[in-house]
Amino acid sequence: MARQNSAATVHPYSCGECGWKTAKWVGRCGECQQWGTVVESAAPRVRSLQAVSVPADRRARPISEIRTDDAQHWPSGIAEFDRVLGGGIVPGAAILLSGEPGVGKSTLLLEVASRAAGTGATVLYVTAEESVGQVRMRAERTGALRDGLYLAAETDLGTILGQIEAISPQLVIVDSVQTVSSADGDGLAGGPSQVREVASTLIRVAKDKNIPVLLVGHVTKDGTIAGPRLLEHLVDVVCTFEGDRHTALRFIRALKNRFGPTDEVGCFEMNGVGLAEVADPSGLFLSRTSTPVSGTCTTVAMEGRRALPVEVQALVVATSAPQPRRVTNGVDSSRVAMLLAVLERRAGVRLSQFDVYVSTVGGVRLTEPAADLAIALAVASAAADRPIGHDTVAVGEISLAGEIRPVSMSAQRISEAARMGFTTVLDSRKGTAHAALMSALR
Repeated sequence: MARQNSAATVHPYSCGECGWKTAKWVGRCGECQQWGTVVESAAPRVRSLQAVSVPADRRARPISEIRTDDAQHWPSGIAEFDRVLGGGIVPGAAILLSGEPGVGKSTLLLEVASRAAGTGATVLYVTAEESVGQVRMRAERTGALRDGLYLAAETDLGTILGQIEAISPQLVIVDSVQTVSSADGDGLAGGPSQVREVASTLIRVAKDKNIPVLLVGHVTKDGTIAGPRLLEHLVDVVCTFEGDRHTALRFIRALKNRFGPTDEVGCFEMNGVGLAEVADPSGLFLSRTSTPVSGTCTTVAMEGRRALPVEVQALVVATSAPQPRRVTNGVDSSRVAMLLAVLERRAGVRLSQFDVYVSTVGGVRLTEPAADLAIALAVASAAADRPIGHDTVAVGEISLAGEIRPVSMSAQRISEAARMGFTTVLDSRKGTAHAALMSALR
């Protein structure tokens, strides 16, 4: 066998979050900008690399000879979840589901486990945060009791691997990866080294045994997944579960998906017995007033590949304060400030002596520029106290020059608006915001 020696030169300090290395200690990582994560590394050492013989069943083969029969999607039983995953769960895949506390991650995965067990599969649900009695109570409330669903309250990685060996499940769910620790890892559970060790071990088991593993991940206060960034690179699919505690609507999105698209979104509604799928969310974000009211305008937003009509509401109130208030809910405040400036300068709508409030209906958040025209028309309608007809929908991006620019997937937006009964569409064909304003407030 050929033998090769190589000297691995490392810096004495490295970041526990991203692996950035430096020759001296610093309080803040120069790569990920995290504080207190730079620690002293192990002493440099010289390692010998030696080639090893590869077993016959693991030797590299031509790609044309590789079969994909064992890598097909199998439905989880929840259509909205399968939509986001690209058709279902792939055997051997590692899926990370993150979200804020109380949004419904455990409820969703318990339902996935129940549906899988209902098809005859053996499912192992490992809860590292709750007792098995607490999970059983939730399963009774949501109707998720199945004989093929096994529960284990474990926080030790070795014990979890023993449970997998004893049960031989077809699906493993770990809730959550930040609360499991390994005896071979350094630090406490949830630390960067522990999360890396736990995740890499579970992913290796998933690949070796060809069983999918679903991991629950905590999030930090700024909404990012807790632990090292390497965790997102290790797994095959990264999903986020979003929702406002004050509303029942929940969205699941894929930020990374090796087996399907990342532009799909699943819609759920939280009720008294768990999560219910919302196959057609159109109409959830519209008000139900019988007569038109000033300060309202409807746009069509894209959530993944779905077109959703969303109503924007605005209120304009005179004020004597030297600094008028600009309050937003569900829309970007800086984007609204820019649109107010365009309205005043390009369309002649005077707003410098008025407080302006802009909000969406139903708690949905609009982040795409396609909602610019609807926001501007809602503000102009409130300022003029002239309502816009119920049959009107506005879709378009507004530039600083006052022009209405076309948006992506406009044909799908217009088609959805027609399906929902809107007969008048205001878009880039109006040319300028002033022309659209005159048309809407005729």
